[in-house]
Amino acid sequence: MAAKALSFDVGDYVVYPKHGVGRVVELQRQEIAGASLELYVLRFEKERMTLRVPTNKAESVGMRKLSSDKTMREAMETLKGKPKVKRTMWSRRAQEYEAKINSGDLVSIAEVTRDLFRADDQPEQSYSERQIFEAAASRLARELAAMEQTDEPGAMKKILEVLNKAAAIYNKAKAELAAAE
Repeated sequence: MAAKALSFDVGDYVVYPKHGVGRVVELQRQEIAGASLELYVLRFEKERMTLRVPTNKAESVGMRKLSSDKTMREAMETLKGKPKVKRTMWSRRAQEYEAKINSGDLVSIAEVTRDLFRADDQPEQSYSERQIFEAAASRLARELAAMEQTDEPGAMKKILEVLNKAAAIYNKAKAELAAAE
């Protein structure tokens, strides 16, 4: 019973934690090592990649349907929050960020996007910070685009608008605090 808990149909958008949003393009039956396997064939357009996932392993690898509207709203609210910057070494933070992105959890991905976002009037990011920010923002944008049936650039624009508004609020508060001292 547990093996059939998740079922996806051809044409469904799904989220595979390590790769983001893909689409089920086919259900296949293949003979592998003498065993007959049913496979979901997933296509990830952005990476130009095809992935085959045994139907009975879909749940254990974390494959899921697109997030609910409620989860997406929660992720967008997360973007409006105050960025949390830990004072640990970058290599450790980078590992934590990567783990959050690869978890496939939309709110965690939004946290990484928010924490690594830099507005135009803020200090430059290092190359690796920028890479992780772009990976997180892209994952978020692809899921938002699939949910709203739009394209990734349009979804990214929406995300950046939210981030820029939030940054303006926090930067203004920081500037007022500095001026008061």
